[in-house]
Amino acid sequence: MKNFSGKYFERVNNFEQCIFSHSSPDLAVIVVIPVFNEPNVDKTLLSLILNSFSGFSTEIIFVVNSSENSPNSAKKENLKSIDKLNSDFQENKNEKLGLHVLHFQDLEEKKSGVGVARKIGMDEALRRFISINNPQGIIVSLDADTIVEKNYLQSIFDTFNQNKNTQAANIYFEHPTNGYEFPDEIYKAITVYEIYLRYYIEALRYTGFPYAFHTIGSAFCCTAKIYAEQGGMVTNQSGEDFYFLQKIIPVSNFKEISTTTVYPSPRITDRVIFGTGVAVNQIINEYGFDFPTYKFEAFLNLKLLFEQLENLFESNIEISNLNLHKSLETFLISNKFKENLNEIKRNTKNYSNFKNRFFKWFNAFRIIKYLNFAHENYCQKSSAIAEASELLKLLNHKTPNETISLLNIYRKIQQ
Repeated sequence: MKNFSGKYFERVNNFEQCIFSHSSPDLAVIVVIPVFNEPNVDKTLLSLILNSFSGFSTEIIFVVNSSENSPNSAKKENLKSIDKLNSDFQENKNEKLGLHVLHFQDLEEKKSGVGVARKIGMDEALRRFISINNPQGIIVSLDADTIVEKNYLQSIFDTFNQNKNTQAANIYFEHPTNGYEFPDEIYKAITVYEIYLRYYIEALRYTGFPYAFHTIGSAFCCTAKIYAEQGGMVTNQSGEDFYFLQKIIPVSNFKEISTTTVYPSPRITDRVIFGTGVAVNQIINEYGFDFPTYKFEAFLNLKLLFEQLENLFESNIEISNLNLHKSLETFLISNKFKENLNEIKRNTKNYSNFKNRFFKWFNAFRIIKYLNFAHENYCQKSSAIAEASELLKLLNHKTPNETISLLNIYRKIQQ
C-alpha cells in the first residue's frame, strides 16, 4: 500500500504507535483532544457523542498526559478522566464512532505540554489514515474543556467533501458570555478577550493581508496529507496552534467553517504562559475589564504598504518614496526589505506569483514583529474596546456602548 505521508515518521521525532486496531474503511474524521487535569472532560465527549452524522465513520483520540513534575492531584484527576471517558463511551455506543484513550504520564518536562500531547494524537490519527490509504482523512483539533454543536462533525466533513482542494480550515467559535458555571466577572472578561481576538483579525483583513484567520487550538482541522507534508504539529508548550497553522494556511486553500460552532471554556488557568485562561485572569486583575492591543493606526500603516505592492513589482521605487510611517520604514530597512524584494522579483514572472511570494516573506510572524516594534518605539498599546470601536466606525457600523453588543457585531461580521 502506498504511504502518502512520504518519510514523515522517519523525518520527525515521534512517540511509538499506540493504536493497533483496524481502522474502518470509511473512517473520514478523527478528533484529537489533549487532556490534563480536566474534571469535566466528559462534557466534551458527550457533545461529540450527541453529534448527528452520516456517510462516514469518526474516531476520537483523547491524549491524557502529565509531566514528571505535574502535581499528584493532576495525575489523580487524569486517572479519573480515563475511567470516566471509557465508561461514558460504553454507555453511549455508536457503531460509527470510535474511542481511543491514550495515557502518557511522567513525560520529561521539556518534552511535555499541550503541543506535545496534540502532536501525539495527531500523529496517531495520521497513522490511522495511512492504514486505509486515505490522504484526505480529516484530523480535527479540539480541547478538553470545549463543547461543540450537534452538526459539528457533519459540517466539517461536508466542507472538505464539497471543496476538494481544501486541505485545512478553522471552525467558527464563540466563548460563553453568560450562564451559571462561572462567576459573572469571568463572563465579563471573556467578552473583552473575544473582542480583542476578533478585532485583531478584522484589522489585519482591513490591511489586505490574505492570510488573516483565527488560529485557535480548539477550532481547526486539516487533511492527513497536508499534516504530513508540512511536518506535523509543533510541540510548543503554548501557541502551538498559531505556529502550526502559519505553516498550513498559505498552502492549503484554507477555509472557514461557519455552519457550526465550537464553544471554548472561558475559565482561568495558569497551565500555559499565554492564551485564553491567562488573559481572562489579567483582564480581571490587572486591566480593569479591558485588554491592551495594537493601535489601529499601525494596521493602517501596513495597509498603505500592501496597497503599493503592484507598484513595487512593476518599478524600482525606493522605500523613501512609499510615504510610509517612520515606524514601518525603519522596520523595513532593518529587515533588509530592498534586498528581499529584489530576490522575490527575480524569482517571479507575474504579479500574482510576486504577491504570493511577498506574503510568504511578509507573513503573520513578520507582521507581529512590526506591530511589536512600532508599539515599543513609536506608540503605546491601546484599549481593545476603544480600538475595536474605532474599526467599526470605519466599517460603517454603529458603535454600541455595551461590550457584549460590540462583540455581537464582530461575531456577525466574521460569521
